[in-house]
Order: sequence, then structure tokens, then C-alpha cells
Amino acid sequence: VQLVESGGGLVQAGGSLRLSCAASGIIFSIFAMGWYRQAPGKQRELVAAITSGGTTNYRDSVKGRFTISRDNGKNTVYLQMNSLKPEDTAVYYCNVQSTDFWGQGTQVTVSS
Repeated sequence: VQLVESGGGLVQAGGSLRLSCAASGIIFSIFAMGWYRQAPGKQRELVAAITSGGTTNYRDSVKGRFTISRDNGKNTVYLQMNSLKPEDTAVYYCNVQSTDFWGQGTQVTVSS
């Protein structure tokens, strides 16, 4: 199984980024997928998740700003991040839910 994230970078507060996670080696469409993040000195936390049927959930701090989506034809899960804040700065990882399959992470830095 391979998960490859992309789309991170440096952005000013209020800006937007779109993260992508391309999966291979799994039957992508049957798995729930999640985006996590880990800031320096903090524990990894769930940001958003999407079930195989498209049901989504978000941590409270990103509701209304972030949108998770998936394209089963491309084996890819996305995280659209709008109105970014400095506290969103972290390494973002995608995960096949209920497994130990993780991507390598992509850095998101939001400057104030």
C-alpha cells in the first residue's frame, strides 16, 4: 500500500491550499479515509474523515473552513483548506482508516 500526499506549502493567513493523497495497492473505494495533522510538540490529531459512502466529519476547529472529498476513479482523497490560520500549521498526513497505512506527510505552514 502506498499513500502519496501533495499540495502543502507556505501560505499567508486567510489563504487556501488543496491537499491530495493518491492511494495505490488497495481497493480504495471500500475504505474510509482520513486526514490528520501533527504540529511540533503536539500529538497527531484527526482533521477530517470520509467514509466509503461519502459521509464526512470534521474536528470543530476546521468546520466551515476545510472540506474533505474523494474521487474513487482516481483513488485520491482531497482536503480543501480555506481561511487558513497560523494554528493550522502542521504536517498533514492521510490515512486509510482503521489501518496502519499512512502517507509520508506534507508540510503546511500558515504565516500571520
